[in-house]
Amino acid sequence: MKDCIFCKIGRHEARSWMVAESEHAIAILDIHPMNKWHTMVIPKKHYENIFDMPLEALHEVMTMVKYVVDLYKEKLGIDAVQIISSNGKVAQQDVFHSHWHIAPRYPNDGQDIKWTLHPEMVNEYHNMLEQLGVGRYINAPIK
Repeated sequence: MKDCIFCKIGRHEARSWMVAESEHAIAILDIHPMNKWHTMVIPKKHYENIFDMPLEALHEVMTMVKYVVDLYKEKLGIDAVQIISSNGKVAQQDVFHSHWHIAPRYPNDGQDIKWTLHPEMVNEYHNMLEQLGVGRYINAPIK
């Protein structure tokens, strides 16, 4: 896309701080970091979100994510990260070019992500799997 900032970064037409690059993906330091070494991995080709991406493109991006986290562990000793990708407006996607955040985590960094848990939904799992027409229930003891 001509005016997409991530497409421009992928074409080297916009400012970025590149960590790594392959033929199909790029890893850059996030311009709005939540922690030191906060990095984004984006496909060079425009895909709005994961639903639009062919498997081959997703493979390229995930290969880059793995490369970067391994690099950070080896060179910086970072051994805790969150990999985050929001897909769709309701999921809080705000830039509509598919991307993954590598968010390094440090003790007491104040960046906790808290979800509201709903354990009562487990009672719906049989019906949910039936609705999909896939999956099965394994009745094994919880250890």
